[in-house]
Amino acid sequence: MNRIPETDLILNADGSAYHLNLLPGDIADTVITVGDPDRVGEVSKYFDSIELKKGKREFITHTGYIGNKRLTVLSTGIGTDNIDIVLNELDALVNIDFKTRTVNANLRSLKIIRIGTSGAIHADIAVDSLLISSAAIGLDPLMNYYKQTLNDKENNLLNAFKANLPKNTKLHPYIASAGKDLLQALGSGEQQGITITAPGFYAPQGRQIRIEVTMPGLMEIIQQFNFEGQRITNLEMETAGIYGLAAALGHQAISCNIILANRATQAFSKQPAKIMDHHIGQIIEKLTATL
Repeated sequence: MNRIPETDLILNADGSAYHLNLLPGDIADTVITVGDPDRVGEVSKYFDSIELKKGKREFITHTGYIGNKRLTVLSTGIGTDNIDIVLNELDALVNIDFKTRTVNANLRSLKIIRIGTSGAIHADIAVDSLLISSAAIGLDPLMNYYKQTLNDKENNLLNAFKANLPKNTKLHPYIASAGKDLLQALGSGEQQGITITAPGFYAPQGRQIRIEVTMPGLMEIIQQFNFEGQRITNLEMETAGIYGLAAALGHQAISCNIILANRATQAFSKQPAKIMDHHIGQIIEKLTATL
């Protein structure tokens, strides 16, 4: 087997993954990701017991149990640049022998559940509701650096979206889908839609404050998109990267979006912390009951 060089997979002095500061065995097969490091404790407070707490920079990890189910919650920080670090190092922790620096003969598949905030783009999607991303289109460049295998449905949807962009656009969008098993388990009975993952919060999501934007009609393009009855429902900053890398690495992923804002109605949640806690509890209850 090919040995992975020290400069490609960097380890700390104690043998842990460079950024996550985790050792093989520190993570469960079910991993909940959150953007905000302070939200890790808001998830792990639902655990019956916590066996591990580790952190480095914005990457905070708690691993513990609900009943006999082992779970990990990990903060990623904001954006798909951080997702590149988190997904690759999570995969390395379960699928690479750190001593020999070779890929394991038997590969493990993680279940990755993102719980994050998001903004809806249609008036009929209620603030404070939960929305599951059935697929995500990335306006960031992350998956342009990795080989992807798309099915016909994904290719058709991506091509339809590209056809709606201005001819002189500098965007090179990609697409990725939720894991089928997780979508069935956690998405059943919930509102679903196609998510846009943006590489920033302001101009990349159609906001303008002081700097003139180069795509003033971006929000209208996104809001008006419809392909075979499928529409784009919300904006955030990680889902497409999580879906793309998870699929490429053989993991299952799903993104659970707590809608705190509605761009169409210009409404924002009046109790975001309470709403976030409510949905975290519901997601964990459903997760432990179905997985």
